[in-house]
Formats: sequence, structure tokens, C-alpha cells
Amino acid sequence: MSTAFADAPVVPEEIQSFTVTLIIRRFNPEVDDEPHWEDFDVQMYPTDRVLDALHKIKWEQDGSLSFRRSCAHGICGSDAMRINGRNRLACKTLIKDLDITKPVYVEAIKGLPLEKDLIVDMEPFFESFRAVQPFLVSNTAPVGGKERIQTVAQRERFDDTTKCILCAACTSSCPVFWTDGQYFGPAAIVNAHRFIFDSRDENAAVRLDILNDREGVWRCRTTFNCSEACPRGIQVTQAIAEVKQAILRGKA
Repeated sequence: MSTAFADAPVVPEEIQSFTVTLIIRRFNPEVDDEPHWEDFDVQMYPTDRVLDALHKIKWEQDGSLSFRRSCAHGICGSDAMRINGRNRLACKTLIKDLDITKPVYVEAIKGLPLEKDLIVDMEPFFESFRAVQPFLVSNTAPVGGKERIQTVAQRERFDDTTKCILCAACTSSCPVFWTDGQYFGPAAIVNAHRFIFDSRDENAAVRLDILNDREGVWRCRTTFNCSEACPRGIQVTQAIAEVKQAILRGKA
């Protein structure tokens, strides 16, 4: 019996590329009074990401295009931007998941001072983050002088909010944050939640007092924009609601 067909090498099917138009909101503070839109055509593959398209533009068409990126794998959170009107990470947004029959609009996240192109000043965001004391506070020695033990249930109580990568996608999707620069914002509250409900921490009351403020949790209008925007799938609105309940009824 002939094995000619069985032994024949398998030729992989060629992946077709296509042209994608990106319309990017540009701003150079040295020459521009206001931001403006510029369009770029790039050849892409379905498995490419928006970040890959931005790289092709920067490396092959316009080296002045400015944006942040680091790990390119959805961990560092540095490449959050608005893609077709939604907050996303450019490194996690596949071209094939967008409607490429229309231009792809890319702009900086909202609510933070625009520095250049897709780069915003993150300092107001991190100022709110630092204000909620996002670190473990314990004034007593661990039992037996060793590590502080937690049960599985105690760890699960705050597991969801440990996933935050500080990309600001949630905070910059919040309409309250857009209009009120003093609001702590969802990300700061999420990181406070992570320690408020940590059984090893002894500073929950201080954080609850910080957030029991006009610009704290009570500014949340429960629009769920933050939960939808989070690239890590954190239930942000639920975390904010749990902090509200802790203020009203005590930590549980």
C-alpha cells in the first residue's frame, strides 16, 4: 500500500493580511493648541493587536507617535487607551475583534491631563492611590513570631481586588471622575478594599474613614463603567458597594 499521501508534508494555509485604518487623536504640546485626528493605513494580520498596529505606525510611518507600553502582555497596565470609544489595553485588543470595515479610533484615556498623543499625566491617579494607604499595616507581632496565617476563606474575601494592575482603565471610564477631579476614583477604592478586608491588616478603620468623605465612595453613581472597563475582570462596582457597607455597618 502506498504511503505517498501519508508522508507528504502538510503545507500550512497562508494567513491573509489586510489593511486597517487607525484614526489617532494626536497632540504635541510644543506645536498644537488643541488635539487633532490623524489617520494611518497599516497592513495587519487577524492575530495582531492594536499595540502591534501602533508599533508599525511608529517604526515605519511616524516616529513622533507617542504612547506608553512595557510588558505587552496585559500585566503592567501601561498601555490603557480608548479604542473605538472604550477603555482597553492595546496589548490585549486583537485586530480581529474589531470591526475592520470601519476605521479604528484610538485616543488617550479621559479625565487625566493630556501630555502628548496617547500619554496622560498619571500623577493625579497615583496620588489618590497613595492616599488610601495601599499597603499592609500591622502593629502586632505574628503569632509565634512567624508568618501571619490566613485561612482559605479569609484569603478569598479580598482575592478579586488583588488583581488590579493600576492601568487606570476603570478610573478614567468613570463619568464622575471626568467631571470631578477630586473623586478618589474606582482604582483607589479597589486597592483600599484589598487591605480593608485582609484579616492580617489592622488599619481598616483608618481607610474607611478616609473613604467616608464627600469625594470618597459616596460619589460613586453605580454606572458599572468601571467593571466593564477593567481588563482583569475585577468586579469594581461590587467592591465599592462592599466598602460602602463596611462604612455603614462595620467591616465584615
